[in-house]
Amino acid sequence: MELLYLYIMQTVVKGKLTDAFTRCQHYQSPLDIIAIKFKCCDTYYACIHCHEELTDHKVALWPQNEWNTNAILCGQCKAEISINEYFNSNYKCPNCNSDFNPKCSNHNHLYFNIMK
Repeated sequence: MELLYLYIMQTVVKGKLTDAFTRCQHYQSPLDIIAIKFKCCDTYYACIHCHEELTDHKVALWPQNEWNTNAILCGQCKAEISINEYFNSNYKCPNCNSDFNPKCSNHNHLYFNIMK
């Protein structure tokens, strides 16, 4: 698969993308329409696997005191939302109401410092 960069307005999404909705070769369901800005490089990637395959550094988790940062990109409407908005969205974009994949919550610990 060829590496593609998706330019959404002024936002760049990196990864092995398969469409303009931020789906990549790793996640392609109709609900897989978010990209995540990685704390470590301040860059949007389609998923953690794309980040791991295309960078040479470890992922830094978003600390809870930075969860008001816009770090989630809706692939449908291209709105950036904060991590808190994403966690409180009931897996729907607060801007366009598009459904997000609720199974993404299984991966939250890979992106966010979840205190228990």
